Amino acid sequence: MQLRTFLAKDMRAALADVRSQMGPDAVIVASEKAKGGGIIVRAALDKAEEPEEETAEPVADFDSNYRNALIRRLREAPAEKPGRRRFDRGALLAAFAQHRLPEALAHALAEESAKTNLSDMTLALAAASDARMKAMPLDFAKAKAFLLAGPNGAGKTAIAAKLAAHAKLAGRQVMLIAGDPTGAGAVARLKEFADHVDAQIAVADSAFVLANLTEACVAQGVLAIIDTAGFDPRHPKAATAFAALAKIESVETIGVLSALTDGEEIAEIAGALARLGATRLIVTGADLARRAGALAAAAMTANLGLAAVTRSPFVAGGLETMTPLALARLLIEGERESAQ
Repeated sequence: MQLRTFLAKDMRAALADVRSQMGPDAVIVASEKAKGGGIIVRAALDKAEEPEEETAEPVADFDSNYRNALIRRLREAPAEKPGRRRFDRGALLAAFAQHRLPEALAHALAEESAKTNLSDMTLALAAASDARMKAMPLDFAKAKAFLLAGPNGAGKTAIAAKLAAHAKLAGRQVMLIAGDPTGAGAVARLKEFADHVDAQIAVADSAFVLANLTEACVAQGVLAIIDTAGFDPRHPKAATAFAALAKIESVETIGVLSALTDGEEIAEIAGALARLGATRLIVTGADLARRAGALAAAAMTANLGLAAVTRSPFVAGGLETMTPLALARLLIEGERESAQ
């Protein structure tokens, strides 16, 4: 068996490297975050094969081939690793109950995990989760404007600062825009963050002003990051008021939700944000949540891309990518640790 290690900026780039250097039959056997940023992936290939003539293959086909090959090879794994748990539907549902997953999601995941026919419960759940969640890290080099949306207390202002810090590291100029000038201390806190990351700051007291500021930023190649007032997107009047902001040209709406939220609540809110035009989610407070039901519900119930999770309130704490395998480990192995 051939084993190789790859360092890439994210999982999509890592998969592309594995494919180009080891071929479509290579299997990801482990992944972890790199200390300096990015992701470390270890890939395996059963045996060296004679090189074949390159044929054009769509990227989408590779994703499908990779998933099918992964499941096939995991099924053929000869032995169970020490410390791993054999698949047991009842035990899996008990773990979901411990983490307080929404009931409908829990039963659907248990059924889909059983259908993989994998003996390892963590890997079975990872395979089932992979079909439901989309990891969509942000591309700061190409982004034009981010509009942060979510309930009060979800951490939008801190996320604005984290995004600004990452954008600066990517070589972008940044404008932090306060879309909630009347909120208690909102502008002052955003200004403090702007000074910390050496970003510009502006205040928009209407959708018209915000649209003009965003247009000017895009024209100058400056990344606009817009911090908005907290609201409940399930409330019709609040949703209508926010809709005008989400329709501003060049703006990508990103939902910001807390991992401390109830799983059923976060699923409803994520769905409402999707209906308002959000394309991705950032889940905050993962370091404070002892139960991962809200994180799982956010990642798998609204068809939104999971851009990142945060495990630190500090700007330097940054943003982390959550993979299906990492989430499965959190739900299965994390549940076992908390029960001891």
